[in-house]
Amino acid sequence: MEGFTELANQYRPMIYHIIHSLNIYKNEEEFFQIALIALWEAQERFDPEKGKFSTFAYSYMKGRMMTELTRQLKAEEVNVYPDEVFWEMKKDEHEEEPLQLATLLSYCDGLTNKQKQWVIYTFYFGMSVREIAEKEKVSLSAVKKWRAGAIEKVRANINTERC
Repeated sequence: MEGFTELANQYRPMIYHIIHSLNIYKNEEEFFQIALIALWEAQERFDPEKGKFSTFAYSYMKGRMMTELTRQLKAEEVNVYPDEVFWEMKKDEHEEEPLQLATLLSYCDGLTNKQKQWVIYTFYFGMSVREIAEKEKVSLSAVKKWRAGAIEKVRANINTERC
C-alpha cells in the first residue's frame, strides 16, 4: 500500500493536468478519485514489454475520466432538471372564473347592502377583509360583522331551500 501512496503522490501533477485538459470544473475531487482508481488498475495491468508506465498510466486515467464524463452527460440528458422559471408560480389558464355576479347575488336574498358588498368583494373580486375595510373606509371589525351576518343569513337561506 505504501508503494501505491508514493505512486499516487508522484502522479498527482499528471492527474491534475488531465483534469484541467478535460476542462473538468465540477466534481473535481470525484474525478481525482476516479484517476487514482485508474492509476491502481494501470499499475496492476501494466506490461513493461509494451512501453513506458507513465504513457500507459496517462492514457488509462484519461480514458477512465472521459468514460465517466460521457456517463454523466448521458445521465443529465435523461434526467431533465427544470430551470427556475419552471418553478415560478404560473397562473392556470383553465382556472375557473370567480362566481358569476348573478349567481352570487341569488344567494344574497335578505342580506343588507353592506353584507351584499362583503359577499361581492370577497367572492367576486377575491378581496380580503383588510382590503374591503380600506376600500370602504371602515374598521376591520365592521367588515367582520358584515361577514358574520352574511354567512349566517346565507346559511339560513340554503337550509330553507333544502327543506
